Amino acid sequence: MSINIETTGVNHLALRSTDLPRSKRFYAETLGFPLVLDTEGAFVLLAGNTVVGVLAPETDTPGGDHFSSSRVGLDHLALAAASDEEIVRVAAALTVAGVPNTGVKTDAMTGKRYVAFDDPDGIIWELYLA
Repeated sequence: MSINIETTGVNHLALRSTDLPRSKRFYAETLGFPLVLDTEGAFVLLAGNTVVGVLAPETDTPGGDHFSSSRVGLDHLALAAASDEEIVRVAAALTVAGVPNTGVKTDAMTGKRYVAFDDPDGIIWELYLA
């Protein structure tokens, strides 16, 4: 029997960071996402209409721990881009800001254009043509 969950979509995302101040600089200053809450162990920002919480590591997090998109769990996050021009603009701005990125690519499966980049902990983000 299927549960048939009724939802309007994702309410929020929560990410772990190995270095909270570094992550805050990246998300708020480099990417320009507005901060809506800033506490000692976490901060919350808005990526469009999506609420993203970034949390400090737990006390039992192993030293040297890092994100891997090849492990079971999160592979990447994709934000919707309203236009191809925005993808081109963001790819160029990421390069100017020194953020390594893929440049503008075309997804072989969907034919949609995107740019991908990593956050300071290696979590992969995409800006993907909606």
